[in-house]
Amino acid sequence: MANANEIMNWTFISETEVPNDVTDILIDGEEVEVAYKTIRDVAVVTNKRIIVADKQGITGKKVEVYTIPFKSINMYSSENAGTIDFNSEIQLWTRAGNFKLNLKKGVDIRKLDKIIGSHIL
Repeated sequence: MANANEIMNWTFISETEVPNDVTDILIDGEEVEVAYKTIRDVAVVTNKRIIVADKQGITGKKVEVYTIPFKSINMYSSENAGTIDFNSEIQLWTRAGNFKLNLKKGVDIRKLDKIIGSHIL
């Protein structure tokens, strides 16, 4: 398990389909807004939380699932890509620590920004 005092980083590469193992853990009334392919895993944004499945080991059969409930986010920032820096990023401050979502070129930061804002504001 990661140390909550460290800033946890995930990189969102592109939008993708929601895997069955994530839909299996959704609660009643929870709806998927968007899903992203990460380097080895998947991140799913619902109307209640951000879920990141972190595959571990050589085979990737061991999976640690992180959940960031929107109600735990105290503050967030978004930074769009620049001329030299092609990646955008969203940083979340929560009671558990800080999380950084790096968004590769082609991932719509404003779409994700709007989803997060609509659920925490």
